[in-house]
Amino acid sequence: MPLVGTLAIFAIWELVVRLFRIPIYILPAPSEIVADVAAVWPNVAMHSWATLETVLLGFAVSVAVSLPLAALLALSETVSRLVYPLLVVTQSVPKVALAPILIIALGTGELPRVVVTFLVAFFPLVVSVATGMQAVPPELIELGRALDASRWKEVWRIRLPFAVPFVFSGMKVAVALAVVGAVVGEFVAADKGLGYLITTSMAFFKLPLAFGAVILLALMGIGLFQLVVLAERVLFPWSASSTTVAS
Repeated sequence: MPLVGTLAIFAIWELVVRLFRIPIYILPAPSEIVADVAAVWPNVAMHSWATLETVLLGFAVSVAVSLPLAALLALSETVSRLVYPLLVVTQSVPKVALAPILIIALGTGELPRVVVTFLVAFFPLVVSVATGMQAVPPELIELGRALDASRWKEVWRIRLPFAVPFVFSGMKVAVALAVVGAVVGEFVAADKGLGYLITTSMAFFKLPLAFGAVILLALMGIGLFQLVVLAERVLFPWSASSTTVAS
């Protein structure tokens, strides 16, 4: 059904453009977008791969940082009160405004774009994981302590397994936001990537190519989201089924 709905939207889009004879520099038809993208597909594929690399690196760093940080927030109320406001501050700062500063500090290479992607993606993940770890029933925590479980075993054997649905919920949001973060970094300073392709296409009034890059970004976000869903179903089928029942 989602595929049918998407195809219907593109069909209506094509019909409206042709029926009302909308100029290509205002709104190109889907057929024109496909033709322009296909004409330079090797170049578009190179830019797509560059953006995908940035997205995956930023997302991987966000996962690596969020899980231990969420454990600290869940285990220590003092750390939570100290760190949580700082996390909110980092999320409140517009990343478009922060990107030029990072580029000046870190250079014009891949690193600032990965940092921007990480900053966009990690906040919902760390909040979701911390919420899941704090939602463990008190009876389980008391049972673990009665069995002389250390704080590390409490996290590894009790809190983290209970928080698995929360982890994957946060990862689904984070991987979609990682695409946004990568494009923000590419808008500011880049020599490759779909964000760079959009800015250069608009500068030369190649609107169909810019629309094609936007569509590819949407497909990239959907594909990565579905990969996280698939990983949850394969690795933790009980978590995926419980999430489906709850929804």
